[in-house]
Amino acid sequence: MGRRSEGFPDRFLWGSATASYQVEGSVNDAGRGPSIWDTFSHTPGKVANHDTGDVADDFFRRYRDDVQLMNGLGIQAFRFSVAWPRVFPTGGGMPNPQGLDFYLRLVEELHAHGIEPFCTLYHWDMPQALQDRGGWESRDTAYRLAEYAGYVAGKLSAVGVKHFFTMNEIRTFVELGYGNGTHAPGLKVGRKRLAQLNHHALLGHGLSVQSIRAHAVGDVQVGVAENPIAPVPVTPSGDDIAAARTAMREENASYLTAILEGVYTDRYLAGLGVDAPHFTAEEMRIISTPLDVLGLNFYTSTYVRASHSPASYETLALPADFPHMASSWLTVSPECVHWGPRLVHECWRPKAIYITENGCSADDGLNANGECLDTGRIMYLRNCLSQLEHALAHGAPVQGYFVWSLLDNFEWADGYGKRFGIVHVDFKTQKRTPKLSARFYQKVIEGNGKNL
Repeated sequence: MGRRSEGFPDRFLWGSATASYQVEGSVNDAGRGPSIWDTFSHTPGKVANHDTGDVADDFFRRYRDDVQLMNGLGIQAFRFSVAWPRVFPTGGGMPNPQGLDFYLRLVEELHAHGIEPFCTLYHWDMPQALQDRGGWESRDTAYRLAEYAGYVAGKLSAVGVKHFFTMNEIRTFVELGYGNGTHAPGLKVGRKRLAQLNHHALLGHGLSVQSIRAHAVGDVQVGVAENPIAPVPVTPSGDDIAAARTAMREENASYLTAILEGVYTDRYLAGLGVDAPHFTAEEMRIISTPLDVLGLNFYTSTYVRASHSPASYETLALPADFPHMASSWLTVSPECVHWGPRLVHECWRPKAIYITENGCSADDGLNANGECLDTGRIMYLRNCLSQLEHALAHGAPVQGYFVWSLLDNFEWADGYGKRFGIVHVDFKTQKRTPKLSARFYQKVIEGNGKNL
């Protein structure tokens, strides 16, 4: 007999998510300027199979059909990102009205189908012209982001967009883009430069929060979407739970902790020593500008236990036989969707939380009947949603969930080889085929999660 779930509130919001460079295509249309991902993906050897986002899902042209597809699945909210180089082709100066017009039309289409738009302003596609001037290594970039964010928020809020996220996954674009070079702009800058540019990115977030509020029309909800390390206590003992709480704060010291507390922890600064970033008290005040909402992206867990070490916790290595999805890094560890928001709530008490990304890659193909029977993804999603119920039961103020992703898309350095969508995309014909997981999600939405 299946269990009956009672864990999701009546107004819980069920959504799906995408990102501009991963789905839009049309990179040379309507006055769009080049981004760092255009440059990176066209550099030989940077992306699997020499794939680029030049066409991607052709969402720029097919968005109306995709909104209708969402509507058919009962999806209630859509998280999209604005491509900075569509609106400001060189990062600043005069805005490009054609670029902004696309997002105005998208919002109109979403509203026509009763779908709530959630806008992310920076999902990694920095204008190449800004990177040529230093990218996040330049403090000036933080101010250019804020100008862009305020302008777009002013225009989109005027047509009814109420939710804005300044940035997506600062950790990822800093550590992969500038740390190990596997993402755009593909640099390896060293520890000292990395810590400083990370600080500039945080400053860009804080300045953007202020700029959005200064320019938005009406009441809006402003936040950030981050992918914190999610420490999971290996046992339910009080000591291990306390260790996980400490780990949440310290493992995310240069991201969420700085944003939500306005400080860099002593342990973080001591670990960097002479490589610690230069910052002022005023900058930390800006970085910690209060948020209305917090977006959390969860895919995997980190397992910790109490320790007598100075850190008071120990991170446990995963064994070689730990299960994972099609992406080797994507372990089947759904506890992150329980302990992640729960510990964030216990550490910082945000006003509201959305799970802005959760999903998995799978070896998706169409069978002879034209079906994609992605039972592995259903297993992953069902387990994560069940764990999310536990977070709600422990008081985490989670108000909605966005599955990653609506469509198979350009998966960054993995190109088109890793599929995350609940809708299959034939990248040659652009035909959309809802997978079995789309039907699963449709039924979850219909039952408000009480039928898992």
